[in-house]
Amino acid sequence: MSGQYDEGHTVAGWAGTAVGSVGALVAGVGVCVWSPGIWLGLGVMAAAVLLTWGLHLAGWGKPPGPRSAVHWDMRSRDHGARSGHPGCTACRLAGRGLAARGRAG
Repeated sequence: MSGQYDEGHTVAGWAGTAVGSVGALVAGVGVCVWSPGIWLGLGVMAAAVLLTWGLHLAGWGKPPGPRSAVHWDMRSRDHGARSGHPGCTACRLAGRGLAARGRAG
């Protein structure tokens, strides 16, 4: 499999990018012509972050680092997301994986 690699394309990544791009477009229009668009665009971009995080936690994202070739397909769901990914900030913020790491105190 020389020359092949995991690009990390996931449903969470594409959805977050699409919604975030729309938010940036709306904010840009707000800067140029329509002042309320700035705040609306920033709100849409914040929603993109929450959407991406939610999809990641639902298993439609990917853990940090490369995945095996079997899971390269974008439609491949990560069934290990419920227990949390080691070294994953999104999972740590959601409180996942604490039992596996051993809770301190």
